[in-house]
Amino acid sequence: MDARELFGMALGLGSPWFVRTAELDRDARRLTLTLDFTPGAKFGCPDCGAPSPVHDTAERRWRHLNFFQYETELAARVPRTKCAHDGVKAVQVPWARPGSGFTLLFEALVVLMGEEGVTTNAMGRIVNEHDTKLWRVLNHYVTEARTRADHSKVTEVAVDETSRAKGQNYVTTFVDPDQKRVLFVTEGRSAETVEEFRKDLEAHGGAVENIKHVSLDMSVAFQKGVTDTFPNAKMTFDKFHVIQLANKAVDEVRRAEAKQTPVLKGTRYAWLKNAEDLDDDECAAIEKARRVATKTASAYRYKTRLQELYKLTKPAAELEIVKWYDAAIRSPSKPIKRLGRTIRKHARGILNHWDSLLTNGIQEGFNSLIQAAKARARGYRSFKNMRTVIYLLLGRLDFRLPALLDIPPRLLATT
Repeated sequence: MDARELFGMALGLGSPWFVRTAELDRDARRLTLTLDFTPGAKFGCPDCGAPSPVHDTAERRWRHLNFFQYETELAARVPRTKCAHDGVKAVQVPWARPGSGFTLLFEALVVLMGEEGVTTNAMGRIVNEHDTKLWRVLNHYVTEARTRADHSKVTEVAVDETSRAKGQNYVTTFVDPDQKRVLFVTEGRSAETVEEFRKDLEAHGGAVENIKHVSLDMSVAFQKGVTDTFPNAKMTFDKFHVIQLANKAVDEVRRAEAKQTPVLKGTRYAWLKNAEDLDDDECAAIEKARRVATKTASAYRYKTRLQELYKLTKPAAELEIVKWYDAAIRSPSKPIKRLGRTIRKHARGILNHWDSLLTNGIQEGFNSLIQAAKARARGYRSFKNMRTVIYLLLGRLDFRLPALLDIPPRLLATT
């Protein structure tokens, strides 16, 4: 077996394709494999599949996976067939998709690196290609894979926003908590984003009437969007967001009281932690501050009572939440009074937690991954690129890529 046969086997070439020449340029660190087809070969018409003779050819080149330390390039005469029924048509070569300057295996490597969180800048350094070309590959495969996404069994959704850039630039993600995947990504954080999700859901086999529960924060825009778009869905206000509102109230009280109570200085994060997460020093600091910082201590008790609510059964929680917001509304502390009004207004959605058991915990985890990816990439030049990365990392898409060690039979040429 000579080198040409070996390369042909490695490329998975089938008749009538073969490697005609293999040229190694050590100075340019490049291996060029020239492919050809046997004289008189017929190819299936791209439209009807009928075996058809070659009409003419055009020279094409594709970047392939490296051969050891050498960049590898494929070159070939690409035939056009002359079909008796459909006329002259360009043949699809088995090693590359139409219009691409890369082989399928090279593109598979790019997508696999993208799924592993490698930035396009880092990819470019690894494979020695400009990141603009790599973005085209990633955008193509994500768009193609999303056409096959099946949302027909989605019954629960979590929605949240995360920042895209400095200022009021946000993207909203819709997540399937059951399958732990991002279903849809769009710009903004308005009620209209929910309507956009509805259209995308239906385009992928989902149905409005199937959505029974939606987990969200207390955003007025999201609430309006869900109410208008998914009338059958119960809204569950995320418990972590509820506790976050309580933490903000505690911190507001602490900052105001700290002006007259120096012992509160340096204790901010201790008051914001869950009681079971405090270390010995933080416990001691809180106990010391409680003796003199009575307003902060009172606000902290309201927060811990709200946390304890989630440990109760639903009937007990229904009674406790009324007692809680009645007491909070009568509090002399403006931040706690304001918190009490917010909890009273959203009590039904808070209590829906016991029916859906949904939280935005997975959403917050996804947002952390998105922000980490954005930091590694030092931001994204466009929303399209950021959306592509989110789907790559969190969409659990079926890319149907050729295996890096085995080209599927469907890619072989028709003889």
